[in-house]
Amino acid sequence: MKKIETEILIQATPAQVWAVLADFESYPKWNPFIPYISGKKVVGEIIEVRIQPPGGGGMTFRPEVLKFEKEKEFRWKGKLLFKGVFDGEHYFVLDQVGKNETRLVHGEIFTGLLVALLSGMLHKTALGFQLMNEAIKAKSELNG
Repeated sequence: MKKIETEILIQATPAQVWAVLADFESYPKWNPFIPYISGKKVVGEIIEVRIQPPGGGGMTFRPEVLKFEKEKEFRWKGKLLFKGVFDGEHYFVLDQVGKNETRLVHGEIFTGLLVALLSGMLHKTALGFQLMNEAIKAKSELNG
C-alpha cells in the first residue's frame, strides 16, 4: 500500500468549495490535473476521469463512485487493467475549520501487485494534487 495525501486551507465555505469540486463541466477551464471528468455523481456509478500529472503522460480511466456526500466528501476507486493489479482510491474531504474557512484533504490510497514497481510515478501525481488544490483554492475564493 502507498498513500499520497495533501491538504490546503481555503478561505471559503464548504458549500463554495463543493460547488467548484462538483462542477465537472468546468474542469477543463481551471483544473491542471484532472482536465476532464464526466458521469453521474451517484454512489455505485462509473465515471470517466482523465488525469494529467505534471511532466507525465495522461491517462483516462473509469472508476466507481464510492461516496458523493454534498459539501463533505467525494471518493472513487479505479483500477489498472484488473482489480488487485494497481488500484487507487481517490478522495476529496472537506472540513469546515472556521466561519469562512475550509480544509480540503485530497489524497489517494494505492494498493495492488504493481504498487512497488509504479511508485516512481507517484511523485508526479502528488505534484498534480497540489496544483489542483491551488486551483480549487483560487476558484473557490474568487467565487466567494
